[in-house]
Amino acid sequence: MSKVLVIRLSAIGDVAMTIPVAYAVARANPDDSFTVLTQTFLMPLFINRPPNIQVMGVNTKSTEKSLFGFLRYAFILRKYKFDVVLDLHCVIRSRLVDALFRLGGKRIFEIDKGRGERRRLTGRPPKEIRRLRPVTERYADVFRAAGFRFEDSFVSLYADNPVDDRVIQSVAGSRDGYWIGIAPFAKHRGKVYPVEKMEKVVEALSGRGDVTVFLFGGRGGEQVILDRWEREYARTRSVVGRFSLDMELPLISKLDVLVCMDSANMHFASLAGTKVISVWGATHPYAGFYGYHQRDDLIVQVDLPCRPCSIYGNRPCYRGDWACMNDIAPEQIVDRIDGYLRQL
Repeated sequence: MSKVLVIRLSAIGDVAMTIPVAYAVARANPDDSFTVLTQTFLMPLFINRPPNIQVMGVNTKSTEKSLFGFLRYAFILRKYKFDVVLDLHCVIRSRLVDALFRLGGKRIFEIDKGRGERRRLTGRPPKEIRRLRPVTERYADVFRAAGFRFEDSFVSLYADNPVDDRVIQSVAGSRDGYWIGIAPFAKHRGKVYPVEKMEKVVEALSGRGDVTVFLFGGRGGEQVILDRWEREYARTRSVVGRFSLDMELPLISKLDVLVCMDSANMHFASLAGTKVISVWGATHPYAGFYGYHQRDDLIVQVDLPCRPCSIYGNRPCYRGDWACMNDIAPEQIVDRIDGYLRQL
């Protein structure tokens, strides 16, 4: 029996993508124990986990913000006597942990991020647009290298523990027709569809008597926009600030489909077993960050020689026109929604 430390500290979507892999590995290796080290605020994602998975939280925004504070935390980790360290992050902090355990003679396995491939994919044209190895497969590679079996068995956080419909009804009301989620925001501009265009999508859906739209986003400016949409459009409900993550995830699991960006919400839907219609701009599904088991035919994007220009969407548009997002018409998104609903 091996005692394994698995490290993935951030970002939200990347941590979410560890769950299908870690849960599948844990089930395939029941005699081994796995402890996932991540940010404290992300621990609620790890629900309904196999009995041989534990989660530890670290707070790099406060108590472990400084390098000294994190190093002190790393020394505490040594007391748990892990046999193997799997580094799914490979940043300065995680490598500090690696180094401490390596000094103790422990085996260390690190992810290959494929940085060179990513640079070539996001370079200026002319370039070859090809699909890179998915991040979830890169995670699985680390487990395989350490000698653990991996069987692609994950379906949903709720596959073996169905959500109580009465709980959903208490927060979302009785179901009447289709439930469509819309999560229109992302961390960086290169991944955000213009708000005025997404509002037209909401407007088109709200005019239908058989659709209820649930709006997902963050507090502050995002909440102001979504609350206004709720007031102005029928059968539209903003859930921002009303539910914690452990309530939003069950609601997402009950949606017929979620419309979102290349964002954490795409990965939340993947964990919940919900299909997404994802809108892509500066980034690209081929970079490896597409939602786990999501369908390629539900991707909305335009083919441009400059795409993708960024892995994370945080680079300015060198053309200056953000055509990757601006050239997508709201009608394209509505048509993709309609096409998917017809299949249900």
